[in-house]
Amino acid sequence: MNPAGSENGTFRVNTPIKILAVDDREDNLLSIETILEKEGFTVVKANSGRAALKLLLKEHDFSLILMDVQMPHMNGLETATLIYERDKLKHIPIIFITAYQYGEDLIFKGYKMGGVDYIHKPVDPALLRFKVGVFVELYRKTNELVQQEEKLKAINKSLEIEIMERRISEQRIHLLNEQLLENNSELKSTNEELDRFAFVASHDLQEPLRKILLFNDMISQKLGNTVDASIADYLQRSVKATGRMQMLINDLLKYSRNTHTDEDFIRTNLNDLLNDVLSDLEMEIKRVEAEITVKPLPALAVLPTQIRQLFQNLISNSIKFSRKDERPHIEVFCDEILSNPASGFKNGSSGSIHRISVRDNGIGFDEKYKEEIFVVFKRLHSYHNIEGTGIGLSICKKIVERHNGTLTAQSSPGKGSTFIVSLPDLDPQ
Repeated sequence: MNPAGSENGTFRVNTPIKILAVDDREDNLLSIETILEKEGFTVVKANSGRAALKLLLKEHDFSLILMDVQMPHMNGLETATLIYERDKLKHIPIIFITAYQYGEDLIFKGYKMGGVDYIHKPVDPALLRFKVGVFVELYRKTNELVQQEEKLKAINKSLEIEIMERRISEQRIHLLNEQLLENNSELKSTNEELDRFAFVASHDLQEPLRKILLFNDMISQKLGNTVDASIADYLQRSVKATGRMQMLINDLLKYSRNTHTDEDFIRTNLNDLLNDVLSDLEMEIKRVEAEITVKPLPALAVLPTQIRQLFQNLISNSIKFSRKDERPHIEVFCDEILSNPASGFKNGSSGSIHRISVRDNGIGFDEKYKEEIFVVFKRLHSYHNIEGTGIGLSICKKIVERHNGTLTAQSSPGKGSTFIVSLPDLDPQ
């Protein structure tokens, strides 16, 4: 049987292999060196056990030690014993070379202290090459296994650290989720309290406002036409300011009511709701001579009162922001698109999304403000030019979100605006 990597009983290596040869006779060392160097091995020589120990203090990368047993001062077995006392040298196999036939007890002692084999003198070159090749290959395989083991240990250590870090991350995420839930709960409670406060405060402000309007009217009637022009102007301004305050309070009441509602989702024909709104706005539509085009709308599960208010706010908004030099033209139409998992709609959708658009030819606005227009009290125009409180579109957004939908706007200055309401086809609760 030939060792791995051998050819006709000789060993071939790709990288230099260092072998330590220990013998007190120079001719024996030269013979070993000559035999092994032909096979590509590097042979380092030591002429005594003490010299071998000195070498091994500095160099640990030997693949094999060939040790003569019979040497003066310190024999091979004694030298091997001292070598294997050092942890860094325990992995190096030792082949003993002897000219004598020892008894089994002495041979056993050599094996017990770590020796791997015996070679008898005179040394047979072929046998020496073969045995050295076998043990060098074993040494190499052992080293590979040791390296693999070290790699596996490093990988396991890395995995342990990764698992520990992942557990810590999961714990942190769990804590953050708990904190987020707690914060959401507190925020919800705070929002509800603010909404209730706005409702109560707005409701309570109605009475003193009515009295201010009443007293202003009584003063105007009392003074009649005898009042100074400046005083009449002040009274008129007071009436207008009170009217704006009353409009603001009414809008606040509407905003609060949209937060607290017990109304159920009902499958409703949106055409009917829109017709009701157009009927309510008939006088205003005639006043500005607005042309309104309506295409068929779907029947969806909605909160009817809120969707009616949504339509009213959007159409009123289009009329309010119409251009003075052009007759208002408002289009209401719908197209259906398929639901997309990344669309942001919540669960409960049957799969269809209905996109309802309200398009006008009004004054428009810069699209950089398309998020700000839905913020409560945010106005892009002065109330001296256009009446309003800045709550209408905020109410629209809240209504659409209550229906698990989205509200967006497209516009450019002087070219009109399009408000797009995207509603999923929800199943009625």
